[in-house]
Amino acid sequence: MTELLAERIARRAGEHPESTAVVAGRERVDYREFWSRVTRTAAGLDGMNRVAVLPTSDVGSLVVVAAAAHVGVSVVLLHRHLLPAQLTRVLELAKPGAVVAAPHQHPRLRRLGFDGPVLTAATLESDGPVGRAHPDTELLVGVTSGTTGEPKLFVRDQRSWATTLDRSDRTFDIGSGDRVSVPGVLDHTHFLYGALHALTRGASVDLRPVAQTLSEGATHLYSVPTIAWDVVRSEIGPIEGVREVLSSAARWPRTGRRALQEILPNASLVHFYGASELSFVSFDRGLGAVDETSAGELFDGVEVQIREDLVFVRSDMLFDGYLTENGVVDGPVDGWMSVGDRGQVVGNRLRLFGRNSDMLIRAGLNVEPAAVEAALTAIPGITEAACIAVPDARMGEAPAAAIVVNGDAPSTDEIWRHLRATLPSPSMPIQLLTLDSLPRTPRGKLDRQALSATFASHRSGEN
Repeated sequence: MTELLAERIARRAGEHPESTAVVAGRERVDYREFWSRVTRTAAGLDGMNRVAVLPTSDVGSLVVVAAAAHVGVSVVLLHRHLLPAQLTRVLELAKPGAVVAAPHQHPRLRRLGFDGPVLTAATLESDGPVGRAHPDTELLVGVTSGTTGEPKLFVRDQRSWATTLDRSDRTFDIGSGDRVSVPGVLDHTHFLYGALHALTRGASVDLRPVAQTLSEGATHLYSVPTIAWDVVRSEIGPIEGVREVLSSAARWPRTGRRALQEILPNASLVHFYGASELSFVSFDRGLGAVDETSAGELFDGVEVQIREDLVFVRSDMLFDGYLTENGVVDGPVDGWMSVGDRGQVVGNRLRLFGRNSDMLIRAGLNVEPAAVEAALTAIPGITEAACIAVPDARMGEAPAAAIVVNGDAPSTDEIWRHLRATLPSPSMPIQLLTLDSLPRTPRGKLDRQALSATFASHRSGEN
């Protein structure tokens, strides 16, 4: 029978009760204390269907998520980039029994328009027996990160996370006595998963800033390319004790990997491709292939088919579907699912050629160019707008926007004020150009290649 997430943590707590479980800021808890807090919090959650959590990098956030997993209450994972209308919509669809956040996050929820009670991990604690989760129990309702407009809520069950943990156990080298640095905020599923996976292995999770954790004995680093560049630019090291770096999000270029390898000379650099809906799909190690389209080899148990250039995935790690007013819909069909990536399979290796849609990924957060364009054309005086992805050494790629204006053109300051008021921070362009006209193809469509060249020429002219 599949051992579920919380059961694995409970087993590690029984094996090594005095080992450090989590370090965060000035707080440090061992496995005995961590699991005790989990069971008491689970008693406070028992009977709910879902609980909404706005996590930060603290022990309490991990306690609440582990407690919900233990008792079979689904976690609605909120994130800090939600707009007020999006938060309202998420709560309307998910109907959580409680909203939970660390005390310093409560003002953020108020600014987002939530006026109901906000609980903490401590106020949830109670006594008494609790129920247990089952493999088919809903585990997580996540909000697709960084998007504007109508939020998409993806649903994962206990079994899919358990099988994902199994793949991590086979592929990654984490065990009891290791210290896993998880420096990203836990509202990002990559970092939340990294912390929970480390706890299922009996390792110590270190949630403090990356330079501090690497300097104080980390053996593993859960990362994204953005954090890897931060490590390189921090000029720490070389640090020889790190054995493995586990990275996801946008493609990690060889230049970035090579620079990090100099800082962490003994680390195996692992970068994996996946999606909220798909979980793990493929991974590579080291500096990666010279071919920039390579996404590495498929994880064990993952099948891929290419249908009309689109990548379709089948595995036992896929999500259930999207939560809507009509229930959970649009999940895998006959076991297969695509998120719109174009690609090719050669043997057991995957190549990726980009998204079928225009969506870009900025430091692991999805950005819809159409929403940026809509925010710009809503400003009086802007007649046309186009947003595309441009390369960014730190974030992989980032949005850049071009506009066409009429005689009533707004000032640059007015444009930026409007964008800051209407877009989440991941969607803010890093470049804004005013053009006489947008480049078009002979069929009248936006010529993205020509616009990309225009942005590149302006960037080189600034240097």
